[in-house]
Amino acid sequence: MKILIPSALHSYTGGARAEAEGQTLADVLADLDRRYPGIRFRMIDEQNRIRRHIRFFSGNTQVFDLDHALPAAEELIIVQALSGG
Repeated sequence: MKILIPSALHSYTGGARAEAEGQTLADVLADLDRRYPGIRFRMIDEQNRIRRHIRFFSGNTQVFDLDHALPAAEELIIVQALSGG
């Protein structure tokens, strides 16, 4: 599966695009973390929940659940809100 990575996470992947495999969002993120150690923790918290500043989109649909099935042919888009003062 092709994944679009937000600029705040490019330090892990070295760029805006990455690939990972899996049938669910959890599987894809686990594979992404195997390829780019530490990236999953920036998106998923200690309680195994999606961090509130992260959004996942598959096709035109926002994914809210780690158990959500992801079609291999679709692109996963990760969006990270930026904040500051």
